[in-house]
Amino acid sequence: MSTVVETKEFQTEIRQLLDIVIHSLYTEREIFLRELISNAADAIEKLRYTQLTGPEVKDKDLALEIQIDTDDNAHTLTITDTGIGMTKDELVGNLGTIAHSGSKEFIKHLSAKGDQKDLNLIGQFGVGFYSAFMVADKVTIYTRSYHQEGGSYVWESDGVGSYTITEGEDAVRGTRLVLHLKEDAYDFAKEETVQRVIKQYSSFVPYPILLNSKKVNTVDALWTKNKSEISDDEYNEFYKFIANAHDEPLLRLHFSSDAPLNINSLLFVPKENFEQFGFGRTEPGVNLYCKKVLIQEKSPAVLPEWLRFIRGVMDSEELPLNISRETMQDSALISKLNKVVTTRFLKFLESQATSEPEKYKEFWEKFNLYLKEGAANDYTHQKELVKLLQFESSKTQPGELISLGDYVGRIKEGQEAIYYVNGPSREVIESGPYLEIFRDKELEVIYTYAPIDDYIFGAIREFEGKRLISADEADLNLNDVEQNARNEQAMSEEDVLALTGWLKEVLGSKVTDVRESKRLVDSPAVVLSPYGTNSMQRMMQLVNKDLNNVGPSVLEINAAHPMIKRLETARKTGDDFAKIAAEQIFENAQIAAGLILDPRGMVNRLNEILARALR
Repeated sequence: MSTVVETKEFQTEIRQLLDIVIHSLYTEREIFLRELISNAADAIEKLRYTQLTGPEVKDKDLALEIQIDTDDNAHTLTITDTGIGMTKDELVGNLGTIAHSGSKEFIKHLSAKGDQKDLNLIGQFGVGFYSAFMVADKVTIYTRSYHQEGGSYVWESDGVGSYTITEGEDAVRGTRLVLHLKEDAYDFAKEETVQRVIKQYSSFVPYPILLNSKKVNTVDALWTKNKSEISDDEYNEFYKFIANAHDEPLLRLHFSSDAPLNINSLLFVPKENFEQFGFGRTEPGVNLYCKKVLIQEKSPAVLPEWLRFIRGVMDSEELPLNISRETMQDSALISKLNKVVTTRFLKFLESQATSEPEKYKEFWEKFNLYLKEGAANDYTHQKELVKLLQFESSKTQPGELISLGDYVGRIKEGQEAIYYVNGPSREVIESGPYLEIFRDKELEVIYTYAPIDDYIFGAIREFEGKRLISADEADLNLNDVEQNARNEQAMSEEDVLALTGWLKEVLGSKVTDVRESKRLVDSPAVVLSPYGTNSMQRMMQLVNKDLNNVGPSVLEINAAHPMIKRLETARKTGDDFAKIAAEQIFENAQIAAGLILDPRGMVNRLNEILARALR
C-alpha cells in the first residue's frame, strides 16, 4: 500500500516571512533551541491540563518529559515531547502560517469557556517553531495526538515555501522534531553545545529535559516556590548555579508581588565585591525571565546601574515581549518593574540595618560605594538611599558607624543642623583645626572619608528638616547654639585689625580675606576654601593633577594663640622675620587642610626658620 503525500503551500508571501524569521528576527542563532524547548513544554502543559479537565488521553501513563538527542555523525538534532501532539488539521493550522500561535489559540478556546485556571503556557508555537530553520535545511515532525482515536502524521519542509504531510506509523502520543542541520550549524549536533544552551536559556522549564537520556535541568525555579518550602542549602545551591559562584551569598531577598506588577524575584548579594579589588566594572547580574524561560541574561534594564553587584533572577508574566521574545516593547512597564524591585530591595536593606546591624555593617564595608553612587545620581531613590548611609563621628569609637537618622535621634536640643567634615582618615580629621569649636560646644560631627560623601550631602542639603553643614565651610554660622564670649586672652580688637590688614598685604593674592576666627580654640590659624569646603577643593585637585595652585583662601587667625600674639609683636617692632613667619603660618594651615600637593616651595623658608632657631 502506497503512502499518500500531500504537498501544501504556505500562506501568501510566506517566502518573505520565512526569510525574516530565519535571518532577521532573532539576534542569537542558538535561541532556536529555547523556542523549541518552550514549545515542547507547552505541549506537555496542555496535555497535563487536558488530563485534569477532559476525557481520558492516549498513553496516560507516559512520563511527561522532553527528550533531546544529538547525532554528530548524521548531523541531526532531535527533540521529543510526550505532550498533547497534533492532528492533521492542527499541523496545517499551527505550522501553515507564521502569524498563528497554537498556544494562543488554546488559551483563546479556554477563555471562551471561562476556564483556564492553573494553565501556564510559555511558547508561541507557530512563531517560535520557524526559528528551527535558522540552523536546519530540513525539519521533519512526527506527531500523534492525545485523542484515543487519533492518527500519526509526518510533516516535513525545507522552509522555502511548501511542506508535505503524510500518514505515519502508529506511534506513542506526542511530537518528535528532527532537525537536519545546515553545514555551518553542525555544532548543534554536539552534546556539549546543546547542554550549554539548555543551561543558559531553559534550566527552569517545569518538565524534565533529558539530553541523550541524562537529565540536564536539575535546578528548581526556586523563585516560584513558597519561602517556607525552601531550605538554606537549597537557596545556597541555587545562588551558586545562577551566579556561577563557589561560595555562599552574604544576603538574599526572595519576594513576590501582585501589584502594581506580577513579579517573582530572588536576589542575592555576594560575599565579595571584586570591583573594589580592581577586577574592572562589574556586569549586571540579574537574569530576566518570563514564565521560567530566560528572556535576557544579565539584564541592564531591570535594575539601576548602581545595583549591578546583585545576582539573581526576576520573573514577570506581564512582560510585553516582541515576536521573538528577546526584547521588551514597553519601556514604561520595564521602568515600573525596575522601580518596584529597587524600592523593595532598599526596604530590605533598611530592615537589615535595624534587625541585623552586624550583618549590615559587613555589607556596608564591601558595597557602600554602590549605594553612594546611587545616592549621588539616582534622584528617584535618593531619599531611601541616604537613610542607608553610615559613617563614623566624633562621638563614636573607631569602626563604630551611625546613620543620619541615628545622628538626628540624639541631636542637642535647639541644634538645627547636622555637621560633618571630610578628611582622608579619622586621625587626620581629629588632628586638624576644624573640630575645635565643635569639641568646645560638645557638638557631634560626622566624619566623611570619601569626596563623594560631601557631594551627596551638598546635593540633598537637608535630612529630616536639619540642614547639612560642613564644619570647614567658610561662612560657618553657629547661631543655632550658644556662642562663647570673646576670649579674654585675645589681643585687642585694634591689634587684630592691624594684624589682619598687614597679613592681607604680606600674603597678597593668596588670600581673599584675613579675619579673626570664631571657631579656633587651640590652633593658631585655619584656611577656608574659596570653593565652599576644603573637601571640594581636594576633589578638584584629584581631578586635575596639575592644579598645584590652590587659589585664594580665607585665612582665620586665633587672636588668643601665643604664636599669633608673638607675630603681632614682631610686626610692631618691624622684625623682618615676621613676614617669613606669616607665610609659614599660612602654609601650615593649608597643610592641615590637605590643600598643598607640592610642599617643595616652603623648604627654603623652613631652612631659614631652622637656622634662626639654632642661633
